[in-house]
Amino acid sequence: MMSLLKKIKWLGHAGFKIEGDKIIYIDPFQIKEAEKADIILITHEHYDHCSPEDVAKIQKESTVIVTIDSCLSKLSGHIKTVKPGDEISVESIHIKAVPSYNIGKKFHEKSTDKVGFIVTVGGESVYHAGDTDFIPEMKDIHADIALLPVSGTYVMTAEEAVRAAETIKPEYVIPMHYGTIVGSSSDAETFKRLYKGQTIIP
Repeated sequence: MMSLLKKIKWLGHAGFKIEGDKIIYIDPFQIKEAEKADIILITHEHYDHCSPEDVAKIQKESTVIVTIDSCLSKLSGHIKTVKPGDEISVESIHIKAVPSYNIGKKFHEKSTDKVGFIVTVGGESVYHAGDTDFIPEMKDIHADIALLPVSGTYVMTAEEAVRAAETIKPEYVIPMHYGTIVGSSSDAETFKRLYKGQTIIP
């Protein structure tokens, strides 16, 4: 099993922690976790992704937050803003912002420049899709591990997430975005049943 996979911890909903030389959080929401962050990545401004209360639990003076312009009013500290297509490095961590949007529904419109992230740690990469549908840009995404929403309603259904995974072809998929606001563990199980690749359900 690849070493990066062992460092990824699902925190519920779309929240993840990557433990390594640097402590990285992505979209922390309703977390109990208290270990301070070196880097916090926030995909967009909705309250279940950009949560100032949760950021405060893990932010220290040197924490770098990477997010989009529409989150700026909710946050303070050392913030770097990105748009889809931007690539930045924070110390030894390479971060690429990629498109994340809905097709045919208005929750996450393409014009608002919400993002997913591809994070490279020690030569291995993880893709956090953000709140997205199965979109054409996924054919250009290459990552060892994909964190894909499966709940439907605001994001892909499990069936659509299977198509996304088949397009991206990661070594492992971890389903997310269920069990808190919308969706349940049955959505993750549906994904695992339909997807022929390796699925990890925390």
